[in-house]
Amino acid sequence: MKRVFFPLTVIGLVILSSCANDEKIQLFKGENLDNWSVFLPDTVEQASVFRVQDGKIFVGGIPNGYIKTLDQYSSYELHVEWRWLSEPANSGVLLHATGEDIWPNCIEAQLKSGNAGDFVLIGKGVGLTVNGTDYLVESEENRYKVAEKFEESSENPPGEWNTYDISVNESGIELVVNGVLQNRCTAPTKTKGHICIQSEGGPMEFRNIYLVEK
Repeated sequence: MKRVFFPLTVIGLVILSSCANDEKIQLFKGENLDNWSVFLPDTVEQASVFRVQDGKIFVGGIPNGYIKTLDQYSSYELHVEWRWLSEPANSGVLLHATGEDIWPNCIEAQLKSGNAGDFVLIGKGVGLTVNGTDYLVESEENRYKVAEKFEESSENPPGEWNTYDISVNESGIELVVNGVLQNRCTAPTKTKGHICIQSEGGPMEFRNIYLVEK
């Protein structure tokens, strides 16, 4: 048998390349919101809506607002965990968000109770295709459109943690809720932007927010 020897430098480069491709970017490390900027009405105290407590992000739910990543991303695997602290309400993970509106131009991965896994398109020109059906927001006057999830709700009861695993690239987006594929789209019109976590309705917590760029 002929033996093939590879230089250690080559092997090292392969290993480093593999590790780099799978390296997690910790968007929230359980300590602070340094990787995020906060968007709230000017009269609202930030800590009443978004703050870190017990290693988790507390979100008050009122008033509407969001935190967004300082950087923009285009192709990645995103992991988010959330739970409702009392009566389930509304929230969302905003993908490819741009602009400074209270409802930024984006593709939302819905977190409204019972509807996690819906796509919500926000803003004129935002569109995608699900199972051969095209969805497009055509005007700012009617700037929301929903592509409903595939399955019955796979969410856990209030107080229990849920997982959102979101796969994003230029050709499509997949939404997996607690291990269940709830939605898949192709041809998104937006392919890069900030990632946001919404305040919209009721108190909740987030933890273990990270991504791996592809």
